Amino acid sequence: MPREVTMTAVNVQPMPVTTQTVTIMRGNDWSTGVCDCCDDCGICCCAFWCFPCFMCKTADDFGECLCLPLLEINGGWAGLGCPPVSMAMRSGVRERYSIKGSICNDCCTLCWCYSCAWCQMGREIKKRKQPFTIVNAQAITIPHAQLHT
Repeated sequence: MPREVTMTAVNVQPMPVTTQTVTIMRGNDWSTGVCDCCDDCGICCCAFWCFPCFMCKTADDFGECLCLPLLEINGGWAGLGCPPVSMAMRSGVRERYSIKGSICNDCCTLCWCYSCAWCQMGREIKKRKQPFTIVNAQAITIPHAQLHT
């Protein structure tokens, strides 16, 4: 005697896909302090062993002319009070990354901690250029098919 099995078709509709826009707001302060050279020893060592090369690399990483810092080498700016290229670079970094500060603060930092200020700019540019990945997973529950006998 054949057994009769009734099957019901189950239609599972796909779940709607939701798209999320995620904006990551970084703090509006420098990510490292002026004297935080140990946060990135590579930058510190590069600046220590060949400071003009480090300045040119930092300017290039920021998208400026590679040779721009060479205009400032050998104290050609000493009569001006503050180093103009460094002032432009530092204010440009602050502007691009929305970092709090002022021209007066930049001038004081550069006059008293010139090499450390350049190292801070180098660390900031390096950190801000690092890519980040956002992974978004969504769990979907699919109901089991029902069989009727």
